[in-house]
Amino acid sequence: MKIVVYGICKNEAGFVERWVRSMSEADEIVVLDTGSQDDTVEKLRENGVKVTSEEIKPWRFDRARNRSLELVPEDADICVCTDLDEVFEPGWRAALEKAWKKGISRASYRYTWSFTGEGREGVVFWIEKAHSRRGYEWVHPVHEVLRWTGEGQPGETVKAEGIQLNHYPDPGKSRGQYLPLLELSVQEDPEDDRNMHYLGREYMYKGRWDDCIRALKCHLSMKTAWWADERAASMRYIARSYWMKGERKTAREWYVKAIAQAPHLREPYMDLAHGLYEEENWDGVVYFTGCALEIAERPQTYICEAASWGSLPYDLRAMAFFHTGRYKEALEEAKKALDLEPENQRLQGNVRILEKKAAGAATQG
Repeated sequence: MKIVVYGICKNEAGFVERWVRSMSEADEIVVLDTGSQDDTVEKLRENGVKVTSEEIKPWRFDRARNRSLELVPEDADICVCTDLDEVFEPGWRAALEKAWKKGISRASYRYTWSFTGEGREGVVFWIEKAHSRRGYEWVHPVHEVLRWTGEGQPGETVKAEGIQLNHYPDPGKSRGQYLPLLELSVQEDPEDDRNMHYLGREYMYKGRWDDCIRALKCHLSMKTAWWADERAASMRYIARSYWMKGERKTAREWYVKAIAQAPHLREPYMDLAHGLYEEENWDGVVYFTGCALEIAERPQTYICEAASWGSLPYDLRAMAFFHTGRYKEALEEAKKALDLEPENQRLQGNVRILEKKAAGAATQG
């Protein structure tokens, strides 16, 4: 099979060599440069990449993606879309070819979207950006997705085990364009529940609490918004907005709704636990962190957040046990938190303090 990697870029010279190395298992790499002012284009060409330079005005991610897809040769069997801040781990081509059978038109694979400061995986989910050459186009101005436009029904989507794509974003890049593009996306397709959810989430990121609440209540009212994980996330963001507005009773009610909507996720429990921590409701912290930790298997969805699967549940439990005088239990939880972040000086200090407290309590007992 002929496999072609395609992508878009702008001012990403620092990522070129690493990206090309990880994509080199493909038969060909093509890139649409949308206006780099550094030496991105030169570096790409020096590394054997076929580059076309064009500006996309007005800017939309879907138009840029579709133009880059047009650059892929017609005889390609599989197209793989990646960005220059992404890196495949070696062996991805063999895994893709092994999974790709007759009747397949798309493949999903494991994607680590973020890493913690200690280098551990943060947000992990499965994406579907490997597809057949014909029959697909990108849609939506931002948070663009592939849509089938070919004749009849699309082929099956296969899960390509063994492929790992890692994301190492440039922290200096602005996401200022996201909000207006999301507003445009909702304007163009007001019945798309995914767009509405992302818009509400973006309002939350911007601290526009009332707009967040309005958009996400709209999301929850949509008939197509049936996915429990995303519905729970909308409820959590509504709760967070009410919390930031000082309406804590209403916020707690929404956190409870989120838990009821998706009891299989840690995040709703942890959000409520964190709020109760701020209110010094220590027994509540112990209870809801305990509920979160009962969920041992991490779901394969982008909804899962790094904090809920890191040291935070144990850290909050340790502090709650400490404030209620249960030093032995606090020490046990603090050690679990430190095991996940051994270089964290605050967690190291917590363990030392709790060791003394626990030893003193044992002596008095």
